Amino acid sequence: MNDLLHVQGLTKRFGGFVALDRVDLQVAPGERLGLIGPNGSGKSTLVNCVSGLLRTEEGQVSFDGHDISSLPAHQRIQRGIARSFQIPKPFASVSVLDNLCVPLLYATGHREGSHRPSEAQVRSQAIAILDSVGLAQRADEMSSGLTQVDMRKLELARAIAARPLLLIADEAMAGLSSSEVDEILQLLLQMKARGIAVIMIEHIMRAVMQFSERVVVLVAGHKVADGNPHEVIANPDVQKAYLGE
Repeated sequence: MNDLLHVQGLTKRFGGFVALDRVDLQVAPGERLGLIGPNGSGKSTLVNCVSGLLRTEEGQVSFDGHDISSLPAHQRIQRGIARSFQIPKPFASVSVLDNLCVPLLYATGHREGSHRPSEAQVRSQAIAILDSVGLAQRADEMSSGLTQVDMRKLELARAIAARPLLLIADEAMAGLSSSEVDEILQLLLQMKARGIAVIMIEHIMRAVMQFSERVVVLVAGHKVADGNPHEVIANPDVQKAYLGE
């Protein structure tokens, strides 16, 4: 198996409601995957199961060749799965720089075979990551004072600081202007050069089409399409269920 992430037969229920019904999903190392579907289709539930925020009733989640189905979220982070959220939740009472020092110290410092870096090394790494997302000049500011787009950049920077092999970006562009969408899109496109695979959940279709090497569509907890973005969007079932006719 050459997949970085391999999900097989994933099923999640909330009481009598089946949110995911035997969903399969594969992501290759460094791949850019767009995950789309109507509201309530199971997208967030799927990535919550992958990241360990939710436990599943059936199915298996394998990552980097290991079965992680029973691991809690923090151990999945340490193995290389990071995510950003639609509503950023930084540590508001500390600086932008310190928001990165936390994952650098604790997410990477506890990985098997790794050594806890010095404070100087952590700060240097944090500045480098902030520079890569255009926030180095705001390193000493309080995160609570950031604009909406800069808050999204900080959210991505915090995910990068965890040194992931897979980043799940959950609606990182929601509510942003067209130019701000382009800023975040460029940051996500740069992840491939870092060797990071990305699952992008997004409703802004121009961003999905620019970003994705492959698109997966969920509808009512079922995977209804998986493949080339242009072919998937042209699929009549996808147009009917997601885009409208």
